[in-house]
Amino acid sequence: MIKIPERVGKLPTLFVVAVLVPTAISILYFALCSDTYISESRFVVRSPEKESSSGLGSLMKLGGGSSSGNEGYATHDYILSRDALETLNRDGLVSKAYGNPSISFLNRFDADDASGGRERLYRYYMKKMEVVHEPASSITTLRVRAFAPQDAYEINRRLLVQAESLVNKLNQRARSDLINYATKELEEAKAVARDAALALSDYRNREGVVDPEQQATVQLQMISKLQDEMIATKTQLVQLRAFTPQNPQIPILQTRVQQLGREIDQQIGLVAGNQKSLAATAAQFQRLQLESQLADKELGAAISSLQEARNEARRKRAYVERIVEPSKPDYPAEPRRLRGILNTFVVGLVVWALLTMLVSGIKEHKD
Repeated sequence: MIKIPERVGKLPTLFVVAVLVPTAISILYFALCSDTYISESRFVVRSPEKESSSGLGSLMKLGGGSSSGNEGYATHDYILSRDALETLNRDGLVSKAYGNPSISFLNRFDADDASGGRERLYRYYMKKMEVVHEPASSITTLRVRAFAPQDAYEINRRLLVQAESLVNKLNQRARSDLINYATKELEEAKAVARDAALALSDYRNREGVVDPEQQATVQLQMISKLQDEMIATKTQLVQLRAFTPQNPQIPILQTRVQQLGREIDQQIGLVAGNQKSLAATAAQFQRLQLESQLADKELGAAISSLQEARNEARRKRAYVERIVEPSKPDYPAEPRRLRGILNTFVVGLVVWALLTMLVSGIKEHKD
């Protein structure tokens, strides 16, 4: 009978500790773990706004300036937020899905523990959610892990509905802000135009002028006619004095010349020469008229801006387009038991080899 050496029949203690014990613990752990189902969906936030052909528009899109890209990041952050969890768990969906007694104690969320319940649930929720946003394609991938296929599907579906509601809310807020700002500008422009028109009207009534330039033109034409008449009268007076010094018409013509001179001086005074002349009122009138014209132009621009804002609000409407609907998993994707056990065994072998070489080196050093 062949006798087996004693050291061959026994495994080294170091091998047992480094390889067999971790592998046994790994087998026990994966045996007790509950099956995990993964529901996956993909969506993109799109906006039907027209493509910009200019170089600046292309640079803005490359730099992430598009509104749909911003809203894509917003949905990413919202899904991983406490607000999303609170909305999702209003009917206890999350608490029931992860706190079911049928789930292994290694994976189950302990809802009975009152210490920091909401915060613990949020930390647990973050471990079960995976949101990946691709900036190049603007596609967001949502993966939900749960211990029942229906729970994983329902949580994924509700999160997509909440993401759509968020985008709609952002759209409504952006449209309201855009239109409200343009409306406020229009109301301000109306007030300025109204005040400018009233100021011009008050000045006309107070000074008794409609348009100083037109009135001055009329006055100058009248002065020109009076001067022509005065020249003709003086010419006639000179002729009478030269040929008929005793003509009774001479005093009449002299009086006529004096009256024409006074009338010309009076008309000239109305055009220029005193504080109430047309020349004095023209500067203030022109300033008020210019302000009224500028206010009217600003009012027209504000009306155009409001119309453009309404058109822009109709055109800039982002929406969530589902590329892949939430899947209802048929089999558990996790845990990968065989892979986990083999990885533990391989790592144990590596550790055992390193420790064996280390122990051998120490013994040789002592010897």
